[in-house]
Amino acid sequence: MSEIRIHGYARVSTKEQNEERQINSLKEAGVSERDIYIDKISGKSFDRPEYQRMLNAVRRGDLIIIPSIDRLGRNYTEIQEQWRHIINELGADIQVLDMPLLDTRTEKDSIDSRFVADLVLQILSYVAAKERENIRARQAQGIANAKAKGVPIGRPKAKRPENWDEIYQKWVNKEITAVAAMKILGLKTNTFYKFVKEEKNS
Repeated sequence: MSEIRIHGYARVSTKEQNEERQINSLKEAGVSERDIYIDKISGKSFDRPEYQRMLNAVRRGDLIIIPSIDRLGRNYTEIQEQWRHIINELGADIQVLDMPLLDTRTEKDSIDSRFVADLVLQILSYVAAKERENIRARQAQGIANAKAKGVPIGRPKAKRPENWDEIYQKWVNKEITAVAAMKILGLKTNTFYKFVKEEKNS
């Protein structure tokens, strides 16, 4: 019989600063560094290549440790689906560090513990999904309030160099090349042509 392997999974977004904390908690739980998989989610993208790589490495009887239940998915349905996929289809166990009741190794001991774990899973999945919805709602409200007050949203608009008009006209009149104009203005190609487009549309 092959030895049981312990896998750890962490997920962080560009807005979160807790990557190191998650990794440390996984190590303290007995996960070796080579078996820790980390996905960095940015913006609306929820691609999880490391999560898929971990699932491909999992064998029946293995243990997956996660810092919290919301690492499994973005919403209630996704969390439930991933939980059941790991338990029923892969035949692995799951341990959730911030909720000791969610440890499928103890579920096997009695019907009571299995019932409690299932109930806790459903409640926590729902809470995690609601919290994500609340965060999105607060962000949307914050953006709406900022717009109403005239606060600029997103990246500040790039400022044109002081000598832009002069150099731009020379380029338009074909007195200098685009490369020369960019060099004089100290602009990158995409920025230069972005300003050119703005000029033409103004």
